[in-house]
Amino acid sequence: MNALPPADQPDPLAAFDALRTPEGSALLDELRDHDPAQELATATRLRRAHPAALVSAALGQARLRQRAVAKFGEADAHRMFFTPNGVEQATRTSVAGYRAGRFAELGVRSVADLCCGIGGDAIALARAGIPVLAVDRDPLTARVARANAEALGLQDLVEVRCADVTGIDTAPYDAVFVDPARRGGRGRIFDPEAYSPPLSWATEAALKAPRAALKIAPGVPHEAIGPQAEAEWISDGGDVKEAVLWFGEGFTPGTFRATLLPSRTTLASDGPLPAPPVGPVGRYLHEPDGAVIRAHLVAQVVERCGGRLIDETIAYVTSDAPYTSAATASYEITDQLPFNMKKLKVLLRERQVGVLTVKKRGSAVEPEELRRKMKLQGPHAATVFLTRVAGAPTMLIGRPVERP
Repeated sequence: MNALPPADQPDPLAAFDALRTPEGSALLDELRDHDPAQELATATRLRRAHPAALVSAALGQARLRQRAVAKFGEADAHRMFFTPNGVEQATRTSVAGYRAGRFAELGVRSVADLCCGIGGDAIALARAGIPVLAVDRDPLTARVARANAEALGLQDLVEVRCADVTGIDTAPYDAVFVDPARRGGRGRIFDPEAYSPPLSWATEAALKAPRAALKIAPGVPHEAIGPQAEAEWISDGGDVKEAVLWFGEGFTPGTFRATLLPSRTTLASDGPLPAPPVGPVGRYLHEPDGAVIRAHLVAQVVERCGGRLIDETIAYVTSDAPYTSAATASYEITDQLPFNMKKLKVLLRERQVGVLTVKKRGSAVEPEELRRKMKLQGPHAATVFLTRVAGAPTMLIGRPVERP
């Protein structure tokens, strides 16, 4: 028998259902643009006209919706419902839409979405015209996913089922998508076999389906990726968001791919790349996108720009000729100095640098600490790279090169 919640802790399912009543909906509408800094005063005012438990639930949901705007956009976030873990773990709309698009392009007509969470991927698949079975074992999460499909008018394409995904028969579906839980009571889980369900189970489920995708942490060790998978690292706006393992028809086992949104630029290799050359710093420095680095495709950037690495252990690429790409952020280098705080301070004062961007690879210095010591003043801006060149601690100073 399930234990009853303590008297001062309302049943989370009942609290969520209360938010979907006319009174709860009206409260959420009223709280859409509320200021969290004024929450105590807001709660006091609202409790004069509404039950305290409902006000508390509505304020919590309003906070989650405000956090979710970054992933789902203003319009969707304020129609949808969230849980704290759901906001944290949900796929952002741009990434989910890209993945759904890959399925749609291959003619997938139905997907079993296992570990669906609050329904972010199911929504993207449905919007791509693909019917979805969305499964989660947590009753509240499943109820939230169902409410989200209804709120966005997708209930005819999304069937939500509260069940253990290990008991789901996926044979009737064209494809399987698995997003294992990668957070526990102590935060992020880095061991793929500690995911819930484990990566080995998810891989086995994927191999039974005609096509499948497994969402995993972008920091997954390459040796944990089986030979049957095409591995793809996805970044959005320069931030690495996730890795996906693709299986089945239309995918190439052994391929490592980096995809950069929103441009959808893709770099890929079907095998290990040769070690790129290493040499002196040229006029330009190129910082590969994190997805390119995670996919071990920096050598492709080196080849495309006709450049070299500044150090065999550092993912900074340099070239003598200008080069711009969606796969890199590029800079024109004006100065190269051995690591020396005093010399850097003098140079920045001479250049009248008041705004300093600090980037680092292979350096223990914290950017905020460096900026504080520089005591910046002046109308100009600069970028400093704290790194190693041929093994020696080095400072490179430059400015961004705008993409055409």
